[in-house]
Amino acid sequence: PMFKLNENYLQLNQSYLFSKITKKVDDFINTNPDAEIIRLGIGDVTRPLPATVINNMHKAVEEMAVKETFRGYGPEQGYGFLREKIAEIDFKKRGINIDADEIFVSDGSKSDTGNIGDILGDSNTIGITNPVYPVYLDTTIMRIGKTEQIKLLVCNEENNFLPEIPTEPIDVVYLCYPNNPTGTVMNRKELKRWVDWALSNDSLILYDAAYEAFVNDTEVPRSIFEIADAEKCAIEFRSYSKNAGFTGLRCSYTIVPKALKAKVQGGECVSMNMLWGRRQSTKFNGTPYIVQRAAEAIYSSEGQKEVNDLVSYYMNNARAIRNGLLAKGMTVYGGDNAPYIWLKCPNGIDSWTFFDELLNKCHIVGTPGVGFGSAGEGYFRLTAFNSHEKTEEAVSRMNTNL
Repeated sequence: PMFKLNENYLQLNQSYLFSKITKKVDDFINTNPDAEIIRLGIGDVTRPLPATVINNMHKAVEEMAVKETFRGYGPEQGYGFLREKIAEIDFKKRGINIDADEIFVSDGSKSDTGNIGDILGDSNTIGITNPVYPVYLDTTIMRIGKTEQIKLLVCNEENNFLPEIPTEPIDVVYLCYPNNPTGTVMNRKELKRWVDWALSNDSLILYDAAYEAFVNDTEVPRSIFEIADAEKCAIEFRSYSKNAGFTGLRCSYTIVPKALKAKVQGGECVSMNMLWGRRQSTKFNGTPYIVQRAAEAIYSSEGQKEVNDLVSYYMNNARAIRNGLLAKGMTVYGGDNAPYIWLKCPNGIDSWTFFDELLNKCHIVGTPGVGFGSAGEGYFRLTAFNSHEKTEEAVSRMNTNL
């Protein structure tokens, strides 16, 4: 008999959303070679890495060339020098009690949000907001298939693109705030309702806080652990990709609190921190030393200033796009505490039709909302990660040609 496949993979859309966009743009460029395309589609950064990050990385590279300072395998959980700074500056300084041994350094939130299912049972019901970042849904389908265990939590204009608390039993729920793609945020009160729900239902919240650095509203928590007792029901994922420009360097971290326990069939409680540590030490050999030294630089006073400047740069772009669309009378979400702008397609057209219209009339690339789930149909995502000049030009083109 022939070897067997994991046939769950055959239930996925055959092409990743951004591959389809790339093909459409390439076709347009072939027939319009002189068109100057402005890309506000993919959530990739465009500013170079901060100077302190580069300097720290250079020093680490030099260390690797000297016998006495060369590093081989590092600790799978991450070097203490980085985890201690994360605990101190990202959490303790903000009044949140997270210890270094609750932090796991990784190569990107995409990996960890996708891999976290390795330590979860296959019989869980999984709540995923719709629309949403495709990785949560796709990696769940890879693991358990398209089954009734997957519960889509619809987000729409009626609920301001924030999911309702589930009325049916859900074991695990993915929440991403500030949200990708809608740019919406949850205030403290709203997030507390989710934490209270999880605690009373013995459910787990997988909280993707990759965009926390873009929050400027003090009523909006930057970590789920700002909510009392969240350490008993949540895992948080964080990234350096967008705030420090690490999309090509790859570094992130995940917090699995020691207080987070799961009951096994015999009734005993097992530490999720221990299980994730076991998973990582088996399947992951750690983020490279030079990359962790680069991330460490972010926590110097100069590094903090440089990162804040990067965030401000992109948020100025977000506001420019948001204000430009609002001035045209469009319905817009996001762009104030997030680098994403979620707009309602004009005149009731569908999101791929608007994609074509924007590309043909304005030479601008965005992302059709339907690519993030069925509830995204009729909406469209623009990102703030291009240059100021290109962003201003894009706003001007939309103003004139739409």
